[in-house]
Amino acid sequence: MLCDRRDLGIAPPPGHEETVVPDEFLPGEAPQKRELPFFWLVDRSGSMIGDKIAQVNYAVREVLPELTKASANQPSQIMMRVLMFGSGSEWVTPEAVSLEKFEWEDVEARRDQLTDMGDAMQTLAEALDESRMPTRGLPPVIVLLTDGQPTDDFESGLAKAREMRWFKASVRAAIAIGSGAQESTLEKFTENPEMVLRASNPETLVRFIKWASISLSSQVSAPALRRDDESGSVAEEAAAPPEQASSEVVWL
Repeated sequence: MLCDRRDLGIAPPPGHEETVVPDEFLPGEAPQKRELPFFWLVDRSGSMIGDKIAQVNYAVREVLPELTKASANQPSQIMMRVLMFGSGSEWVTPEAVSLEKFEWEDVEARRDQLTDMGDAMQTLAEALDESRMPTRGLPPVIVLLTDGQPTDDFESGLAKAREMRWFKASVRAAIAIGSGAQESTLEKFTENPEMVLRASNPETLVRFIKWASISLSSQVSAPALRRDDESGSVAEEAAAPPEQASSEVVWL
């Protein structure tokens, strides 16, 4: 919404009677924060049972207070959503929740679950539709965590996601847990091989999750790393990912 200078009691300069100012600069009011959608895509297949899914749940819970602190002075409002996928996909958070109100619900892996990553892409695409995204939102951050290979039609699901403008504008990272995940598949998702990280132990997984949540959201929020054009705000670059925290191999 724009408001006329005359509404503020300020006379427009000669020849500029139609000059307007954005309402976020109204005296006495804090700047309006733009929404930053943040999506976690979490594999709940049978191979994630045990330490892998436990460490994912632990790492995200641990990083939330740090993320809240880091985002306090950012010009954005992080809105969280969690999508779990196995035999099909399902939203853990049906609607986006502000970071301040967000509470991580542990994702449970089950032996009877496959790795329907294609279905997850389809579900994500629906969430990224223009009608469901904020009008003045920042580029979404999307983090995929998996230890396996797709058991369905991943290419079709990804193609659907790529049709969405918000997917094209998003900053995407994939964390492969162990050696079972296929890097070539994850690179198709991120479209940047440097944004595919392989965690072979809990220490590295925690470090990667911390980087993906704090560093990526902070860089998307930073005015120097985004531009406004007719198609909306898009991220121009992403933070360099961290190196492996440890060479110890726990997950094969």
